[in-house]
Amino acid sequence: MSRTPLPYNQKILDLFRNPKNLGKMEDATVTAVAGNPLCGDMIVFYLKIDDEDVIAKASFESYGCAANIATSSIVTEMVKGLKIEDAWKISWKSVIEAVGGVPKVKFHCGMLAVGTLKRAIRIYLKNKGASPNWLPKELAFEEKQALEEEELAEVISKRMKAEEEK
Repeated sequence: MSRTPLPYNQKILDLFRNPKNLGKMEDATVTAVAGNPLCGDMIVFYLKIDDEDVIAKASFESYGCAANIATSSIVTEMVKGLKIEDAWKISWKSVIEAVGGVPKVKFHCGMLAVGTLKRAIRIYLKNKGASPNWLPKELAFEEKQALEEEELAEVISKRMKAEEEK
């Protein structure tokens, strides 16, 4: 059985082949992980945040498809030089737009990338003991989507393990 390749645009393919800011950052102020290797998409974001709460550097590691790598890459480009409050305002839709669009079945890649970014910002603020007024108490849409993906992968993993034990 053969699969038809997804219709990725040239920007997605370029970012997949030559991602920007790929790799672990040794001096990161904060690191956040989202996704699950069982489902194939996982992202680690590294942010270097200065004393003025500006993202000085951003990098990532990504395990997944072309859309996952491209959206992660573009998020690291979008956040550099932004105050964390402004980075928080990035939406999954703006990420999808920035990469020139993705097939609908890959929208979750943009959601996961932004969910990971927002998770990193929450971790940073928690570690700092800060709770600014602009930070919602409830998880943002993208954070919820990342969490749902992780929970679904966990359920599937447990079911697979139970089937193996039969």
